[in-house]
Amino acid sequence: MLCDDCKKNEACVHITQISSDGKVDRNLCEDCAQKYGKIVFNPDKSFSVNDFLTGMFNSGLKPQLEDTKDTAQDFVCPNCGMTYRDFTHTGKIGCSVCYTKFGKRLEPLLRRIHGSSTHNGKIPKRSGGQLEVKHQIKRLRETLQNHIANEEYEEAAKLRDQIKDLEKAFNEEEQQEKN
Repeated sequence: MLCDDCKKNEACVHITQISSDGKVDRNLCEDCAQKYGKIVFNPDKSFSVNDFLTGMFNSGLKPQLEDTKDTAQDFVCPNCGMTYRDFTHTGKIGCSVCYTKFGKRLEPLLRRIHGSSTHNGKIPKRSGGQLEVKHQIKRLRETLQNHIANEEYEEAAKLRDQIKDLEKAFNEEEQQEKN
């Protein structure tokens, strides 16, 4: 397949550009691909997933990180001894304590990669009843705040009552499980 730009060389790079106008797929040769930005081809070195992750972790974060007044000790996990620098090179977290230790640095990264820094995934069926009720209460509270902001007080009152009923049922269920 020939390059979409120069139509001379063999295409070896596929770029997908997403903008407000829509999605555009382009097949480019090495020379034309380099014109699109920070794409560097080095025939002596193979490109790995770690290289990709390192680029993701480090791009755009330097100014923000320099502004923080943290010391070098703040970047070492007290549980596993992993440093934030190790994380940026490997793309892997050492243990669960790393998430809390590197939290301020991980949150913007997670937002950039996933669009959010909170997990809203599937709920297990065994313990899902209580979790589902908690999520439902949270969603209802958010909707309640929107109704209050829009001065829709009748709808807000209905939601308030619904939230109270759910919380009461949830608390009763928790008490039964404890006994």
